[in-house]
Amino acid sequence: MESSASRSLKISVRALVERFLRSGDLVIDVWDSTHPIAAIRAHQKIQKSRPPEYTAEVPIAIELDRQGCHLEIGGRIDGVYRDSDRVIIEEIKTTRQDLSEMKERDNIRHWGQSQVYSHLYNLCFDIVPVETHLTYYQLDSRKALTLKRCFEASELEVFFNALIDRYILQEQQLGRWATLRNDSIISAGFPFGAFRKGQREMAVAVYRTLRDGKQLLAQAPTGIGKTMAVLFPALKALAEGSTEGLLYLTARNTGRITASETFRTFREKGIHIRHLELTAKDKICFNPEKACNGEDCGFARGYYDRVDAAIDQLLEVEALNRETIETIAQKNTVCPFELSLEGTLIADAVVGDYNYAFDPRVTLRRLLLEENRQFTFLIDEAHNLVDRSREMFSAEIEKSQFLGLRRQLRKQLPGLARKLSAINTQLLKIQRTLEGSETTITQTSQPDHLLPSLRKFIHAAEPWLPFKASREFPFREALRELVFTVNRFLRVADEYNETYSTIYTRGGKDLKIRLFCTDASPQLNAALRQARSTVLFSATLSPAQYFTQVLGLEEESDKVRLPSPFPPENLCLLIANSVATTYARRESTVDDVARNIAAFVEARTGNYLLFFPSYEYLNMVETSLNRDFPHLEMLAQSPAMDETERAIFLEAFQQSSDHSVIGLAVMGGIFGEGIDLVGECLTGAVIVSVGLPAICAERQLIREYFDRQETSGFDFSYTYPGFNRVLQAAGRVIRSEHDRGVVLLIDERFGSYRYRSLFPREWKPVHVRGPEQLKAVVQRFWKSHTMAERFP
Repeated sequence: MESSASRSLKISVRALVERFLRSGDLVIDVWDSTHPIAAIRAHQKIQKSRPPEYTAEVPIAIELDRQGCHLEIGGRIDGVYRDSDRVIIEEIKTTRQDLSEMKERDNIRHWGQSQVYSHLYNLCFDIVPVETHLTYYQLDSRKALTLKRCFEASELEVFFNALIDRYILQEQQLGRWATLRNDSIISAGFPFGAFRKGQREMAVAVYRTLRDGKQLLAQAPTGIGKTMAVLFPALKALAEGSTEGLLYLTARNTGRITASETFRTFREKGIHIRHLELTAKDKICFNPEKACNGEDCGFARGYYDRVDAAIDQLLEVEALNRETIETIAQKNTVCPFELSLEGTLIADAVVGDYNYAFDPRVTLRRLLLEENRQFTFLIDEAHNLVDRSREMFSAEIEKSQFLGLRRQLRKQLPGLARKLSAINTQLLKIQRTLEGSETTITQTSQPDHLLPSLRKFIHAAEPWLPFKASREFPFREALRELVFTVNRFLRVADEYNETYSTIYTRGGKDLKIRLFCTDASPQLNAALRQARSTVLFSATLSPAQYFTQVLGLEEESDKVRLPSPFPPENLCLLIANSVATTYARRESTVDDVARNIAAFVEARTGNYLLFFPSYEYLNMVETSLNRDFPHLEMLAQSPAMDETERAIFLEAFQQSSDHSVIGLAVMGGIFGEGIDLVGECLTGAVIVSVGLPAICAERQLIREYFDRQETSGFDFSYTYPGFNRVLQAAGRVIRSEHDRGVVLLIDERFGSYRYRSLFPREWKPVHVRGPEQLKAVVQRFWKSHTMAERFP
């Protein structure tokens, strides 16, 4: 194992400057997220305008040994102009801010990049003096401003050495930590002594994936211990140098909690591991009503002058959870969210939402793109990433947003109000073309004629976004929110291609325009390529080929499908396939559904969850049960449940009772996955229908898109997502090796080959016809297990 005294270090010029060359206030605004395609085109435009002696995109790198470290630093110079007597190094930056502001503002990071590139060029080619040009291109006006400075070799060397010395000092500290961490991991055994059935096989598959730098799609049923089976081999790979860090991604708070508890278990067993939990900005912010700048927020004022001391304190802690980060942030008067982002650069493992790896608005850019670290993605409950990713890469605007803000601005900012009027005029024209048609219209092209008006609004709004300009105006937050919304819409418009469609929805006088991503696999594929290795795991990842395609995995990615670790005889799975639950038949069969449910829950006193595809269907069945079986105690999920109401709902299943508790919930919702009701807390579950998502414009567009790809559009849009909801709901019943339970599937389609081919191998379904047979089978199941417990 490599010691800290002989560490090999690699960093990009940009990352070096971003990490160590900073001072003053924290400023976060909409301009930080310049549209990437627009920025690339601007760079190319400037580069093409340069004389023949100019060379664009010049790669440069050097290696040097210093303080016992071997360092490689490099990057790509935007442009080099060289003739017989001088060299010009050009750094190009795009902006939406006024060029006069860029001229007045001395951006030390931008100049710092230019200086480091100039020094590297001087070292490689021994050319002095070097002139540096910092060129700003204004995306809206399409004008450029070039600032010029000339540096002597000696001052470039001093500047460079100061940055490198700070970098090496921090890396040596991290190196000493890595040695301690790796020694503790290598000497540690599996925390629980023995593996569960299937857990070792999953752990081996994960280890090999990380070792070989590959991708793995792992379907592992409930009870295997997926989190431990993923994280334990990942730590072993980390200690052996197969990866330089772990990014554990999850869709739900329950997944984050489970991961953090697993890291705590490791530490209790003597493993040193520094993990950081990312908390959403709106939850961790100390001043949510204020803008992120030094004039408005005290935690942003002078942030960069105090953050290094806060980072030093983070280095003293292994469990960087929300409470720890908030405490250190308060102590040093720095923004807690930005401090947590700083912490990702020193953590061995980061736990956070999918957004931090995939959503271009909040991705951990410094960690994943600029620090040259070979990371591993560990993606929990990966089936959720399909729909979440479509939302990440979609955007929408509404006509009412522009009208509402225009009314506020009309008197105080008439010029900006006129820009909003121009947008409203364009939207009215679109609205008129849709009159007489259906409420929702879809097209495979975007509204190109609308985009110039949106860009003009963004440019006109720019002077009023800074705190100084708008502190007295009540419209300030509304303006910022609309700028963010429009900026996102324009970003998506830049990416619009054959994987997108446009949805126009009329509602009264309002009009909504949605740029909908029907297939996010290209963007996911690009994001996954940032990782050295990736493990995607869930209890429901079938069919594997479907998930491979929609999640953007490489065709040669590995797949593993593990059987349930529990005895199949512990689950009684029944199918009432004589009842039709299609939308057209629901009203005529709702009483049949209710009778089957009543027979099921009356067969044994206990706690039951009933799952439905929609709230409408849930309410229909609840009404029928209340009318015909008033003795049944029921509680129902509602669409607007807050955390307290959810807790009360689940608490009803934790209490012992002499009568049955019946909960009605929606498939795919908060009670359909991610909850653990172990032992007597849950006796059984009823799943009504095959869980197809509701028919809507988005689902139909997905279907049509995949039909054009010569795959089964209906399956990709409806069948597979729906059945994964069924599997998640059924998985609530058996949560441990001691659990026994019953599951009832109600829908005639469950008897068809299309659905039977999707059943897990361990399912042994019993088909029942009518409530009487259903009740008898359930009672027989419980009687047999009672006898087995008495006479083992």
